[in-house]
Amino acid sequence: MNPPLLRFALLAGAAYFCAMAIAHYFGVKLPMLFVYYDTPFYAYQDKIISLTMISAIALFYSAAQNRVVVPIALTTLGLSVLGLASINLSDDLTQLLQEGQTTRPYWNQTGAFAGYWALLLTLYLGGEKSE
Repeated sequence: MNPPLLRFALLAGAAYFCAMAIAHYFGVKLPMLFVYYDTPFYAYQDKIISLTMISAIALFYSAAQNRVVVPIALTTLGLSVLGLASINLSDDLTQLLQEGQTTRPYWNQTGAFAGYWALLLTLYLGGEKSE
């Protein structure tokens, strides 16, 4: 069983990923629900993203229910942060940006995901010591 704060944080992540999936499915391009909200997109790609979010929702919900799943959720979230950083640094993204447009909003969201990862890791490790 997870400590209450860790359980809440994981369920909050599942809820966030659900909101992200809905936003992508319906093309509601809002910052924090769309990382690259102000770049060109194709609707079919966003529907694919929304469907892949189902896995993240299930993973974080499962991790909230069962402590042995938490390291898997931490690993996938950490890899996602690294993947977003890689995209933020890519020439492919730079070519999409208009003159004067920066990658700062994307880095802010990547940083938010990294902060969430650090919070989950802290709660997970802190919970292990108290059990």
